[in-house]
Amino acid sequence: MSIISELQLSKDLIRFPSVTPKDAGAIKFLSKKLKKLGFNCKILEFKDKKSKPIKNLYARIGNKGPNFCYAGHTDVVPPGNLKDWSANPFKPYIKKNYLIGRGANDMKSSIACFVAAVSKFLQKNQNFDGSISFLITGDEEGYAINGTKKVVDYLKRKREKIDFCIVGEPTNPNKLGEMIKIGRRGSLSGKIEISGTQGHIAYPHLSNNPINTMVSICKKLKENKLDKGNKNFQPSNLEFTSINVDNKAHNVIPARARAQFNVRYNNFHTSSSLKKKINSIVRKISKKNRCNCKIQYIANGESFLTKPGKTIFMAQKIIKKITKINPKLSTTGGTSDARFIRKIAPCLEFGLVNKTMHRVDECVSLSDLRKLTKIYNNILVEYFK
Repeated sequence: MSIISELQLSKDLIRFPSVTPKDAGAIKFLSKKLKKLGFNCKILEFKDKKSKPIKNLYARIGNKGPNFCYAGHTDVVPPGNLKDWSANPFKPYIKKNYLIGRGANDMKSSIACFVAAVSKFLQKNQNFDGSISFLITGDEEGYAINGTKKVVDYLKRKREKIDFCIVGEPTNPNKLGEMIKIGRRGSLSGKIEISGTQGHIAYPHLSNNPINTMVSICKKLKENKLDKGNKNFQPSNLEFTSINVDNKAHNVIPARARAQFNVRYNNFHTSSSLKKKINSIVRKISKKNRCNCKIQYIANGESFLTKPGKTIFMAQKIIKKITKINPKLSTTGGTSDARFIRKIAPCLEFGLVNKTMHRVDECVSLSDLRKLTKIYNNILVEYFK
């Protein structure tokens, strides 16, 4: 069995222009690589009427427990203006010991590191006691409708048990080894529409300006602090992301005002409890000002926390040994596919440095690639010891 090079596989994966929802052949390529290592691979394509089809991969070697899973995504964000890049973002190249290309740290190189780690592990442990699996999606950077969420549902139906999962998202702010994610805040987006009465600006008593009501609502929601946080989570926060009236006339009081917002919340709340709080404030102020209101929500995942235990402490110890940094256990940042996986298995997130993700000339140091492969390999060795 040949050992796979994390650098070469990173380059191979980056060459696929797999901008969500396009797969561009990345999933099929990865499936072939894993089959050569002995994995049983199943490409799962999900679609519905409102979203485009997405290819996903579930691969497993071994037929008994425990099943240690790695989860990641082959899709990437758009590169933006190609002229801003030093070279073509889908033609990876090395400069000053950095690999540059779209997906270099978010997160094709992390996938490559785990595949390389598995190839090294299997060379010495062909008859290990357990299973290793990959859960790879092409829909993490997009709407996450036909990706990991549906793969998890599929695994539930098949009664496929995962005992622990590493999600390979780039978790380190500046240096490899700084941070392990053991949970994430929830995310709730919303839209508010306030309807008043349109009229002439000179006769305000004959109209009802919805802007006044919207301003009062925004003020009240921002003043109403949700919580002070706790030992595992920072305080929950609501931010308005736009206020729109769409009125170009200087002498007309508008009929409607719209706003949108997002709440990043900790485990003091659920999307349902937050909706009740927000609805109460919006409706109370709207009624007082004799306006009508409409509220729409999109829940992007509940908050969750994986209680630190044996496997997390083991990973923490290995990361410290290899990087000389004691990783902080954190729940900061945005959402990830761990929000779906945690429904079927405990998980932690650890990957590369996230400093250049989604940016022009996204890159990863060659040293970090080697270290991450070593970390993943040591985790596998210790887990199956």
